[in-house]
Amino acid sequence: MSYAQMMLPEFDHEMASTRKVLQQVPEDKFGWKAHPKSNSIGWNANHLAEIPGWAAGALNQPSFDVAPVGGERYQSPKLTTRQAILDLFDRNVAAARKAIAAVKDEELGQMWSLLDGGKPLMTMPRAAVVRSFIMNHAIHHRAILCVYLRLNDIPVPGMYGPSGDEPSK
Repeated sequence: MSYAQMMLPEFDHEMASTRKVLQQVPEDKFGWKAHPKSNSIGWNANHLAEIPGWAAGALNQPSFDVAPVGGERYQSPKLTTRQAILDLFDRNVAAARKAIAAVKDEELGQMWSLLDGGKPLMTMPRAAVVRSFIMNHAIHHRAILCVYLRLNDIPVPGMYGPSGDEPSK
């Protein structure tokens, strides 16, 4: 079984679950924070929309520099509507899915680095980047967003079965 055959069903499930959560994000609460040191609902939603977009680069380039010497620093999106966030998320998921489907198994052990001004922040095999930096990272921020929804009395969708807001079957 190829990497794509193993990874894509999980990727599809997790991205569908993430999309359900993003669909619940209330535009009038984009600035809401659980704590002054926390990021806002809007920041987390934007971050969730951008994360899948990193997969193609991780699978096709040897590194990514968030602040290249002589270049512009990477900027996260700052979209202000739920639909714009969903549109970006959908584009990024489609690009990630295409990259995962196309990657050759022998390329997955190649090292990939996240850089800041040419200095490594992390280096790991591409397969680990997809699992950790893309998938686990998205699940982490999705969980934060679910807590934020719950704290604002906004229904949380089920992801591995019904949530407390959905009837059991």
